[in-house]
Formats: sequence, C-alpha cells, structure tokens
Amino acid sequence: MSLSANILEKARNYYLRYKPKEYVFEGQFGGRYSERSIDTVLKNAVKAAGIRKNINLHMLRHSYATHLLEAGTDLRYIQELLGHKSPKTTQIYTHVSREALGRIQSPFDKLNIK
Repeated sequence: MSLSANILEKARNYYLRYKPKEYVFEGQFGGRYSERSIDTVLKNAVKAAGIRKNINLHMLRHSYATHLLEAGTDLRYIQELLGHKSPKTTQIYTHVSREALGRIQSPFDKLNIK
C-alpha cells in the first residue's frame, strides 16, 4: 500500500517547516516523541473536535483496520499492514460496523425463483 498523496504532501510540508534531524516527529527538544506527549496531542484533538468518548491511541489502530476492511481490503493485506503473524490477531482488530453488515446482500436475493 502506498502512502496517500494527501498525507505525503502534508508530510513534506511538515518536514520543510520543522526540519527534523533523527525522527520524522521529534519531541520539543529533539529526539523521540514520548508516548505521553502523543497521548496528550490526541486528547487535545479529541476535545477540540467536541468528541466526548474516551479515545486512546490503540483505538486509532482498530479504526484503521476496520475502515480498511469496510473498504474491501483483504484481511491478509490488513494483517501485513498491522504486522500480525496470525490472521486471528487481525480479526480481533477488525470490528465490522453494523452499517457495513446491513449492506451485505444475500446470495438468495440474486436467484431468479418463480
């Protein structure tokens, strides 16, 4: 899977503006961005968006996998993208929405029975 053209453009602009040295996203004083700082950024974004649900970083991983699955991406590709050894692990991450389930057409609907 290639990087989204939209994300690539934003990443290039970010790189040109901040000129990171070691990591793409560095902490305030350089070096690795701490997990706590990333969590704080996420919490602030959730609050600014007016979302009341408690969101964490791991939920983004779940959402990413679910959106890929709902868009028709094969589970084996999702497994590879997430770095799972077992497809059973990937299935745990891919909670299919009720809306997607409602769009499934029964093979019986395609039969021309009179």
